[in-house]
Amino acid sequence: MSIKRVPITLRGAEALRVELRKLKSEDRPNVIKAIAEARAHGDLSENAEYHAAREQQGFIEGRIQEVEAKLSNAEIIDVTQLAANGKVVFGSTVELADEDSGAKVVYQIVGEDEADIKSGRISVGSPIARALVGKSEGDSVDVTTPGGKRSYEIIAVRYV
Repeated sequence: MSIKRVPITLRGAEALRVELRKLKSEDRPNVIKAIAEARAHGDLSENAEYHAAREQQGFIEGRIQEVEAKLSNAEIIDVTQLAANGKVVFGSTVELADEDSGAKVVYQIVGEDEADIKSGRISVGSPIARALVGKSEGDSVDVTTPGGKRSYEIIAVRYV
């Protein structure tokens, strides 16, 4: 059984590393301390603070495992090192103009875990990203979105 590598940008990998450091160096010790304090209060069967702290510990340990798994399966891609020759690839930032309304949008194509539409980061698996990958500046793309069919012109492709 081969492990599927998951693409992630350099920035996304660093964000996961920062979260992991915080979980291990701050959150985990704090919850262990809270459990110890709650234990000192006596009868554990009726101690709500103890049960809440244990539940919180479970969430933290689960998240640590999840982040470690994501990092171990990650294929970190440094966009600035790509020789994509103007083509839209994973990690590239694309400026688009809606061919109907003329409205401009800018998206960076990122991994599933990094996607945040409010920040202009779309998943490589999204309909827009799938339509854009492999295209170049000046190309027109038709995208079938939940809101219907849209046509965009690629204004610029950047690798930052």
